[in-house]
Amino acid sequence: MGNNTSKVRRELARSADREHAKVSRRFFKTEPGGYGEGDEFIGVRVPVLRKLAREHMNLAVPEIVRLLESTVHEERQLSLFILVLKFQKGDASERRTIYELYLDHTANVNNWDLVDCSAPHIVGDYLLSRSRRVLYRLAKSTSLWERRISIMATFQFIKAGEFSDTLKLASLLLDDEEDLIHKAVGWMLREVGNRDRKVEEKFLLGSYSGMPRTMLRYAIEKFPASKRKRYLEGKI
Repeated sequence: MGNNTSKVRRELARSADREHAKVSRRFFKTEPGGYGEGDEFIGVRVPVLRKLAREHMNLAVPEIVRLLESTVHEERQLSLFILVLKFQKGDASERRTIYELYLDHTANVNNWDLVDCSAPHIVGDYLLSRSRRVLYRLAKSTSLWERRISIMATFQFIKAGEFSDTLKLASLLLDDEEDLIHKAVGWMLREVGNRDRKVEEKFLLGSYSGMPRTMLRYAIEKFPASKRKRYLEGKI
């Protein structure tokens, strides 16, 4: 184990909070059968992790991978925060390396907060000017987290005014059984609507009647109350 990784882990241990760890274990469903079953938390808060990421953003990639492969949730999240910072400041070669490393380690990006803090900024950003074919492969994965990565990566496209991949992936994920996918798809549809309500509503008109309730609620959250009611009652 590298000395740098050992130093980072000591710093994390100093910021650990047993009570916050208990709260996190409940919040992230680490009980048997939960989506985060078996995940370990030591109770380091996100602002602290972001501060440590800035302080250690020059950590060598092999050291970052050690953190990413940790069983401790906060170590994985710290590694992702560092990778995002490195990606944002990196040249074309460094960005490609980080993107490929990320896709090689999706098994370690295994909770919704880990996906959401990294997929748009690494996968989405890298694919802005490239083929998005990989997202459709991820959307068909048996891994809940890879499917969430596929739709969350499109947040970066939405911010750039590109909606087509979000809508196509939303269609692929309409029948997904996981609530965490329903929430992510609904969220991204809402983000499309925040920028172009007509585009979102055109999509909803063709799919809202068969859409999971949670997905629909997320998608129409910013609609006027009267219109939300009509969607929820199936009267559009």
